[in-house]
Amino acid sequence: MPERPDPVRRNAFGQPIGEQLPGWQSRPWPEARSLVGSYCRLEPLRAEHAQSLYRAVVDGSDDGIWTYLTFGPYTDAAGFEDTVRGLLADPAVSSFAIIDPADEVTMGMASFHRIDSRVGSLEIAQLLFAPRLQQTTAATEAVTMLATYAFDDLGYRRLEWKCDALNGPSRRAALRLGFRYEGLFRNATVYKGRSRDTAWFAITDSDWPLVKAAHRRFLDPGNFDREGRQRRSLRELTANAGSGEPHGE
Repeated sequence: MPERPDPVRRNAFGQPIGEQLPGWQSRPWPEARSLVGSYCRLEPLRAEHAQSLYRAVVDGSDDGIWTYLTFGPYTDAAGFEDTVRGLLADPAVSSFAIIDPADEVTMGMASFHRIDSRVGSLEIAQLLFAPRLQQTTAATEAVTMLATYAFDDLGYRRLEWKCDALNGPSRRAALRLGFRYEGLFRNATVYKGRSRDTAWFAITDSDWPLVKAAHRRFLDPGNFDREGRQRRSLRELTANAGSGEPHGE
């Protein structure tokens, strides 16, 4: 029986090596810009967004919303405004405000963080969703637009999602959105006087076509009945894209 060809690329010394990337070049920096969807709009975060977002966040929520964020809680809007100004002053971060087009209320924010344009990798971070945005179609669409911008518009190869390993809702959200679990970094950082183990998730450019198709099917108006109830969940749709987390993790 003839030998099967070795699927692994090897160099002249017989050592396994990674896939060749002919013509690879550093990717453009992901400047914050306007991204318009059917359920929400993203625009570059500005200091003027802070008060509207702070009111939306504290309306109907408690200080538990800040537990797994590196910033907050606050006694008033001024402290939150200082945090937003700090984000805007950081040249290594690109931050977006998430706007409800129905009433122009700022109902969330998100940032591209840990940007490495040389290798085409970046992270979605600093996610803050007001109660009115949490677990909504608009929240999903906001992440969809950020991923589409990173992969399709800018040609990045890797989009990361990281969270405190004890943050169950964030871990479940990552899997629902199609991110793959990549492992646990123990004692990764310290924040708010606490040790943090960090759970890592990512979507790569090879994952993205199936993940994007799942997002499109989910966001299609035909996926919702007259009362706005989903016919197929995004978690069901992205399961076929191969996202998953080992049992017990």
